[in-house]
Amino acid sequence: MTIVHASRFSSLVGDIYDAAIDPALRSAALEQVAEFVGGFAATILSRDAAGLSIEIHQHFGTESRFRQLYRDRYVELDPLLDRHPGLAVGQTAGVTDIMPHSDFVATSFYREWLEPQDAIDLAAVTLDASGARTTILQVLRHRSRGPVDDTMRERMRLLAPHLQRSRLMGRRIGARSHTVDDLADVLDGLSSAICLLDADGRVIHANAACRQLFADGNLLAMVGDRIVARNTQTDKIFRGLFDVASNGGTEPSGRRRIDLVTSVDGQHHLIHAFSLKRERNQPRDIAATALFVQTASMVPLLATEAIAAAFRLTPSELRVLMAIIEIGGVPDIAARLGIAETTVKTHLGRLFEKTGAGRQADLVKIAAGFAVPFGRRTSGDV
Repeated sequence: MTIVHASRFSSLVGDIYDAAIDPALRSAALEQVAEFVGGFAATILSRDAAGLSIEIHQHFGTESRFRQLYRDRYVELDPLLDRHPGLAVGQTAGVTDIMPHSDFVATSFYREWLEPQDAIDLAAVTLDASGARTTILQVLRHRSRGPVDDTMRERMRLLAPHLQRSRLMGRRIGARSHTVDDLADVLDGLSSAICLLDADGRVIHANAACRQLFADGNLLAMVGDRIVARNTQTDKIFRGLFDVASNGGTEPSGRRRIDLVTSVDGQHHLIHAFSLKRERNQPRDIAATALFVQTASMVPLLATEAIAAAFRLTPSELRVLMAIIEIGGVPDIAARLGIAETTVKTHLGRLFEKTGAGRQADLVKIAAGFAVPFGRRTSGDV
């Protein structure tokens, strides 16, 4: 390989690994692979060990109708694909390694599928072989360049391990991305505001409740990528909590890591920050602190359907129970629900009987056991 070709090879390898990170680059990388090895079209495909199914993972330069024809009919006639399950990973083969080229041009595979694409030959290299499937890179050779030669075989062999590692990286990154997306979706469903900050106090992730908290701007707000408190009391407490967390959780003066803060509209919130475990010498821009903000309320979000099912409550009894939690007094409950006080007392007696509670405070405690951490999604989520 000349210096120029070695430089092209090195650059192409870099592009192959870039494509593992960004799927949008894969088609361009495969185009460069085809050009570098001396072909004009390339496909990465796999076939199961029994030969019953084929999957085309990536392709360049082959029209959709020829790809479909290959799947429907000509895959069974491809002389290289039948041979590759027995070849080692990284081993390259051209048609002339299997049969004389004169015999190949007489096949229907050549006449009906390869020749109409202005191709004269094809080569394939095994990228991965397991008991279940074999994955290959298939490259078509244009008639103007003649049959597959040793240079083409060697270049495909050199690229094979990089293509395989890139595919493996891509699968792992994709799996991790799905996991991260799933976790973010779960966090968005929580009623508590959760925010992750890096070692310099910059926000790197905020769940839906936290984004809404910033949008409301009554307690905390975002300026750039940093959190700003909306009043002096909150700022002092917030900075103290963050300092404790960023110092690895040490609390030199007995400083609490959970505190009560009040927003500008008078709403109380519990705020809690704690440090996340970090390995030594990790970058400063990864999550270092988790911040939790919970609205202080005597009325938690309850799984009302579960309460009703557990104690076989009627809809009217459940409404009275919820009113007891929110309001408390029989006269106020009657006024809120628009029913007579005697009716409230009747439902209250049935609640005592069904739950085993002896007083209203016990009903509140029982209901609190059905609190759920998930908030109700709203269309106003930002």
